[in-house]
Amino acid sequence: MKTGRNALRSNANCAQNLWGKMSRSSLRALRELTVRHHLSVPSGDVQYLDGRWYVTHTGLLSLALRRRCAGIRTSLQKGVSNPTASRWVFKATVYKSPDSRGFVGYGDADPSNVSSLVRGAEMRVAETRAVNRALRKAYGIGLCSFEELGRFSALAKPLAVQPQVNGHHGSNGSSNGQPRLRDQLCLLIRQHNLDPTLVKAYAADFCGTETLREASRDLVESFITQLAASVKKDRDALVCKLNSYAHHVEAKP
Repeated sequence: MKTGRNALRSNANCAQNLWGKMSRSSLRALRELTVRHHLSVPSGDVQYLDGRWYVTHTGLLSLALRRRCAGIRTSLQKGVSNPTASRWVFKATVYKSPDSRGFVGYGDADPSNVSSLVRGAEMRVAETRAVNRALRKAYGIGLCSFEELGRFSALAKPLAVQPQVNGHHGSNGSSNGQPRLRDQLCLLIRQHNLDPTLVKAYAADFCGTETLREASRDLVESFITQLAASVKKDRDALVCKLNSYAHHVEAKP
């Protein structure tokens, strides 16, 4: 019981630190996700956009592992895919137990319904969406998954007024209605399974500031652009570079 209360408190505190003060209905919905499915905000199991909760691929896989999922099978649907147009369709089947008949989900992706941050990776996005839909069916998750959204950036609007630094909007804010940089960076980290702590350390070094929060919006935009290009060109090389910041992170109190 105590552990459950701690999980609820941790999720609520982390969510409001990330996305600002929330309505009672949003907090009630988060409580339901915590109690029923044991989803964790700090672990990236859910995302909050435009006043709505979305489960993530990470959260669904964690749930499947806890429920002892017997397996997931995916297959490319060649008949309706078009490699020339970068349009891909996948079928995923989730087996909750060895004798399960399976829960089926389909996912598609093409340049018109993916973020510019993952352009060129439509095949992987399509497979992820298919797996997410199958997992949601298998475990009774009524929420849409974050990766199934058509255009992540179009939905990643500011949810709260962010504090200003030296009279200018901080790196997580937006003064012109554009997507919050924090949302763009979180998406990039999640899509490519990067270590968020090391990415923040790299970002601060890139921007020449003690912390990422202190950097100007222009610098953070430049960093996100470079990070997206680096991970697309050679993810392994980027991971090696990120790992070089591990000692810097450990040295901080």
